[in-house]
Amino acid sequence: MAIEVVAIPRSLQGTGASRRLRNSGRTPGIIYGGGKPAQPIELDHNALSHHLKMEAFHASILTMKVGKETEQVLLRDVQMHPWRQMVQHVDFQRVAANEKVHMKVPLHFVNADVAPGVKVGHGIISHVLNDIEITCLPKDLPEFVEVDLVNLELGHSIHLADLKLPPGVESVQFKRGENQVVATITVPGGAKEEEEEAAAATPASAVPASAQKDKEEEKKGDKDKK
Repeated sequence: MAIEVVAIPRSLQGTGASRRLRNSGRTPGIIYGGGKPAQPIELDHNALSHHLKMEAFHASILTMKVGKETEQVLLRDVQMHPWRQMVQHVDFQRVAANEKVHMKVPLHFVNADVAPGVKVGHGIISHVLNDIEITCLPKDLPEFVEVDLVNLELGHSIHLADLKLPPGVESVQFKRGENQVVATITVPGGAKEEEEEAAAATPASAVPASAQKDKEEEKKGDKDKK
């Protein structure tokens, strides 16, 4: 998905200037990296807020237009107001086509409804991780990584090593030797308790007649001995 962000150069800086900028419906920001000087910018707050609601905006190469200049950037930081729905500041980093980027990308879980642990075992899927750290060249950056649960059995888990990453993409955690659990299917806690209660409350009538007869004869034999 190609996402374009429009900004204009910001000449005035400082706390007072930034406060006046926010009061006028604009958001201060900065573009840095790429072997160039940092460029202070300002963006329309409403347009920026709309972009921030898009998952792809947080894990995609963005086209940034600043005046007549166009650059490829990544969103690196968003500072929000402590209690108001207001973006206080945003940071963007320039990217170079031949330099790998280090990003967190979201995980998309598919086929949860047909997983044997859910469909047959009536288990519940627990998402242990919702995103992973990856490294790749900008052209290979995926918007998300898919986690296929189609074969996941009850009591089993999917680990980082089980993920099928797109070509050119590597898991930073796995490279560090971490093979974390991504998702698992477990028996609901309430179901376990119900099974235990049902077993404890099984009435005598539910016991096979032959077993009851054996118990009665055993008791009778004990009385005759006395």
